[in-house]
Amino acid sequence: MNESTSMHTAIEIKAGVELPAAREDIVLRTADGLTLVGELSLPLSREPVATIVALHPLPTAGGFMDSHIIRKASARLPALADLAVLRFNFRGVTSPRGSSQGTFGDGVEERHDLAAALALVRERALPNPWLVGWSFGTEVALKHGLEHPVVGAILLSPPLRRTSDAELAAWAHSNKRLVAVIPELDDFLRPAEAAAKFAVVPDAEVVAVEGGRHLWVGEQQTRRVLAEIVARLNPAALPLPTTWVSEAP
Repeated sequence: MNESTSMHTAIEIKAGVELPAAREDIVLRTADGLTLVGELSLPLSREPVATIVALHPLPTAGGFMDSHIIRKASARLPALADLAVLRFNFRGVTSPRGSSQGTFGDGVEERHDLAAALALVRERALPNPWLVGWSFGTEVALKHGLEHPVVGAILLSPPLRRTSDAELAAWAHSNKRLVAVIPELDDFLRPAEAAAKFAVVPDAEVVAVEGGRHLWVGEQQTRRVLAEIVARLNPAALPLPTTWVSEAP
């Protein structure tokens, strides 16, 4: 007699692991007439408690929606922390998902890209949106994020090269949260300098990551960054597990 049996398999959560989520290819349309490509990932069986709008690193240096921290946030956090993750290619950027129209806007024209992403957040009634920018993505968040009803912004390795002093200081009067996650060994902005720069926003959190580097390479750094994000968006989900138990027939 054949009997139906099932077994549980535990897998380590690392680089190429994609945990279960409801993933949908999406298209964004900007006010200046461009079509951008992206993906929305949602928890499978529960409503999301908050939303990540992920803003990727510098397109002219190879940044795109699959840059590893952003890809891993999408792959893990819907399942591990009940977060929605919206990621997309800025104008002029290509990834395996496809190509976004337009050309690189040096952080200025990308204001339209951010607006299109947040229009989708409103259309889908996604809760508690946060901007999560990495490197160049932090510049877009700082320059244009105050135009939108977001809870706040989490800045991973912010260079502060395209953000004016006035644009940064404006966050002090915004009632929006600002969290800067600064690698100890960053190529552009290290913790002591970051603390001085962000002092114009008294309520900003500056988190120094010992041993961290601009590109957050390695599983230890990835887990630290994702934990810092979850600590603000859904702290009840911490600590994030390092293994996933799946049920196989």
